[in-house]
Amino acid sequence: MRRYELMLLFRPDLEDDKLQSAVEKVTRAVVNAGGALTKVSPWGKRRLAYEIQHFREASYFLIHFDIAPSAAREIERGLLLSEEILRHMVVLLEEPAGTPEDEAAIPIPEEIPEVLGVEDDLELDTDEADDLADVAAEA
Repeated sequence: MRRYELMLLFRPDLEDDKLQSAVEKVTRAVVNAGGALTKVSPWGKRRLAYEIQHFREASYFLIHFDIAPSAAREIERGLLLSEEILRHMVVLLEEPAGTPEDEAAIPIPEEIPEVLGVEDDLELDTDEADDLADVAAEA
């Protein structure tokens, strides 16, 4: 499970009860998909930087939740179908340690510092040192 942040911008002309039911619909979708809500914050109405669907304001909500990545994509797809939501954005907050991405990282070969001319506590064989000296002399 990963931690996500969801920013929702709702239509400003929604009544309070319809706005609350729209937020509950989203939170219910997260819970039904096997997720766990950690925080739901209403930010209130704010002015938009640009007009969206002929609206200059929107009601903002910030939701933090933990869920599997495949379920997060399904929830995001459902958000696209909602008429109450003007915009949404799902962001991965933190990557847990020991993920497969970490294991697939390419190790840096030891030759890289030598090629870049970084002097470290690396010891060269005498043959390698002679080869490097010859290359430096030719340049």
